[in-house]
Amino acid sequence: MRTRIISTATALAVLFSSAALVALASGPAAADSDKRLDIRSAGDVLVDGEHQRVYVSDPRGGKIVVTDYAGTVKATLDGLPDVEGLALSPDSGQVYAAVAGLNRIVSVETTSYSQTASYALDGAEKPRTLALASGKLWFGYGASAEGGIGSLDLSGGEPVITLDLDGAADFYAAPELGSDPDSGILVAGEKATSSDALTVYDVSGPKPELRVTKSVEGGFFDDIAVSPDGTQIVTASGAPYYHPVYSTKDLSPLGRYDSGDYGSAVDIAPDGTVAAGTFSWYRPDVHIYRQGKWSKVREYDFPNTAQGSGGDTLAEGGLAWAPDGSRLFAVSSNSDDVFSLRILTDPAKSLPTLTVEAPEKAPRARALTVEGKLTGTGLPAGTELTVTRTDVESPDGKALPPVKTEADGSFSFTDSPPAGGKVTYKVAYAGDATHAAASASDSVEVSRTKTTLTLDKNGKVFGYGADVAFTAHLGSTYKNRTVEIWADPYGADKPNKLVERGVVNSRGDLRATVDMKRDTKVTAVFSGDARSASAKATSTAYAKVKISSSVSKHYRTGKIGSTTYHYFHKNTDPVLATTMSYYKDRKQRLEIQVYGPDRKWHSTGSDYFKLGTNGKSTVRLEAPGESGIRARIRSSYVNGTSGDNVNSTTHGAWKYLNFTR
Repeated sequence: MRTRIISTATALAVLFSSAALVALASGPAAADSDKRLDIRSAGDVLVDGEHQRVYVSDPRGGKIVVTDYAGTVKATLDGLPDVEGLALSPDSGQVYAAVAGLNRIVSVETTSYSQTASYALDGAEKPRTLALASGKLWFGYGASAEGGIGSLDLSGGEPVITLDLDGAADFYAAPELGSDPDSGILVAGEKATSSDALTVYDVSGPKPELRVTKSVEGGFFDDIAVSPDGTQIVTASGAPYYHPVYSTKDLSPLGRYDSGDYGSAVDIAPDGTVAAGTFSWYRPDVHIYRQGKWSKVREYDFPNTAQGSGGDTLAEGGLAWAPDGSRLFAVSSNSDDVFSLRILTDPAKSLPTLTVEAPEKAPRARALTVEGKLTGTGLPAGTELTVTRTDVESPDGKALPPVKTEADGSFSFTDSPPAGGKVTYKVAYAGDATHAAASASDSVEVSRTKTTLTLDKNGKVFGYGADVAFTAHLGSTYKNRTVEIWADPYGADKPNKLVERGVVNSRGDLRATVDMKRDTKVTAVFSGDARSASAKATSTAYAKVKISSSVSKHYRTGKIGSTTYHYFHKNTDPVLATTMSYYKDRKQRLEIQVYGPDRKWHSTGSDYFKLGTNGKSTVRLEAPGESGIRARIRSSYVNGTSGDNVNSTTHGAWKYLNFTR
């Protein structure tokens, strides 16, 4: 304990001017979705529909991440430097990966994720792309100026690897590949340079037959897809700003999907639905088309998940359909190189627009009109919509008669809401084979009778720790007679707390007892009912602190008149020990007064002293050095200047001192 001193003698010398006080220290927080991927790059994405798994290769990270359809990681396959292209065996039992850093194709079992085989590609460096066609695994390989196409045949007892199958075509490095496994169509395009040549092979026979090589629109082909019927090719490349479509027979142009930005990916579902992906900071990233139909069915615009401008962007080759067409998986990244797997549900269905508009306010039990409109391609007049009303008496919703659309998609209905308060009307379209479901809602504030609610004790001051009963009074209501009483003590460390909840008595009263250790805001709450409006009443009551002081170092006590004094020798320093209700950084205010010749008490000044964590503060006053002096001292808590405002100003008792020889 460290004692510091004030000088009473100095104060007396200037006729009780302010004393220099010093303290004594004392005391001792199933819609479209996305999941973050722990990868550094994205090489390819593959969907295993049999086991509902998604594989994403990470060339820079040297691994493959496996997730379920919800994006939850199920396995991470490491030790695959510069892994890129992925392919799934026809029986869904193996996933093949082109591992350029090992000059191998690696096979992984799809239930245990264990590596089952590793095929060395002697003479074929840096395999990067894979495609299945006619029972063989085709791969694009080659370092700079050494590009080619090879095949891996696993149909016999031993694997058979054949290289240099690109024929008269010339590839600078490993080409991008696309295929239709059933028709035997294999398509290759330059991935590493701006060459605009595409090459179509028929690989249904013992040896691949080069069907056609031709210059087309594009170059730096990021992705190539072949339609399930083997008749069409769709490419994605840095130019043009659309996804062109070609015939597999002679590469003649058949049309284009106007995606509107740099092409970065393309994949075609088993039913022919085309997903065209673009590199787009400020426009939609994924565009859905029906095969051979050039108007969009649907599109997706990725949000911005980083601090920079522009939305997340689609990875090259970062699209893959689930085999049943129920989902489209997209790999995206933001400006901080954080990657995500986006799961797009029912993407082949167009998304209708549904609007609902209800009045802002309406009287209870009177008819109101709700209007709206359903718009979307191919939606006929008479399309049925369900209607649900939610209110205080039907919080889970009550079904109303369905409504049908007019020729322009508009609809309206009337309703007389039986309950007041917030009433919400939800209108829903169930969707069909080509349209996704849609819903919309709007709310109306329906009038209720005003409710009277009062709470007593406002402005009252109570002693520290007093148990104070607050009474809430509720006036007439329709059904609900339940009231809650909350107490919110001053200070950020004490939460607002429910102290009583119950049905009021026959007089409409509910009482709650609050332990008044701090100033407290008490609130009574009535939640309302179908015909009575909600109500709230507040009462702020105040609590004093608890103060006790003691004097030491005196040689006796005695009375002067009716007042008890502590007697000190003129050279003995008095010590005042104060205990006060503790609060963080709280200080006591110590005041000194001296009895003057005019028989009146005069203030010599005051100062503040911080309490210890045990609520104690001790101050020593320097002895005056002369006799015949009478003084008094007291400790106080002053709201706002004692370091906080959580209690009401409280003064301790005066302690009287008499200095003698």
